[in-house]
Amino acid sequence: MSKITHIDPRSLSDLTARVHYLKSFIQFTDEDGAAVQAAGPLLSQLLPAILDAVYSHLLSFDITAKAFLPKQPEQDAAGAGAQKVEELSLEHPNIKHRKDFLGQYFVKLVSNKDWSDASPFWRYLDLVGVMHTGEPGFKHRAKRPELRVEFIHMGLLLGWVEDLVAKTVLEEESLDLPTKTKVIRAFNKLLWIQNDLFARHYVVDPATGTLPKGSQASKLLLATSSNSTYAIAGSVALAVGATVLLLRCL
Repeated sequence: MSKITHIDPRSLSDLTARVHYLKSFIQFTDEDGAAVQAAGPLLSQLLPAILDAVYSHLLSFDITAKAFLPKQPEQDAAGAGAQKVEELSLEHPNIKHRKDFLGQYFVKLVSNKDWSDASPFWRYLDLVGVMHTGEPGFKHRAKRPELRVEFIHMGLLLGWVEDLVAKTVLEEESLDLPTKTKVIRAFNKLLWIQNDLFARHYVVDPATGTLPKGSQASKLLLATSSNSTYAIAGSVALAVGATVLLLRCL
């Protein structure tokens, strides 16, 4: 029997400890990091087309497109936000602004060289998660409109991007099969780690003592907690009543 690795659930609230566990479980290695980095030239060359594909897809659903309506602080009056999703397009200033950020994100993914547990790279991926909860995350978002995107959309987008990357790599004729396999597996692992670094800011985790981030999440949590209190009180009352009834029957 192989040796069992002990993981203290409470330690997972610490980012470095969490990354160590994520990497260990999904078996993300420095070789995987090197494979992601090696795909940089290919993905950088195709980045404009990838960005257009991502945002065309996001704009094809009103539930995801509505996140792009608010005006950004650096936009002048001519680049004001949109009133309805039908006004948005790949050429709209709001979308061009978001494409710039996503482009920087992709560059970060394929240019990272430090894959150690304490690497600033993981902190960056974690802050990308925080940024979408309604909290600033990065300093440059401190004075921007609140950005709240629910986790279902973040998870779906990561899955869709993973499929897009896999398709792009598989169709690249200059790569042999072993290289394609390494790159696709490496990106699969990396994006699942990113998925957790989104999810951990959206969920209640009793083991680590963490709560969801973002003002809307806090309000929802308070409402849920209040309802849970009444539900627990009701359950206790029923239990007590059932016990009294049972004793009377004895």
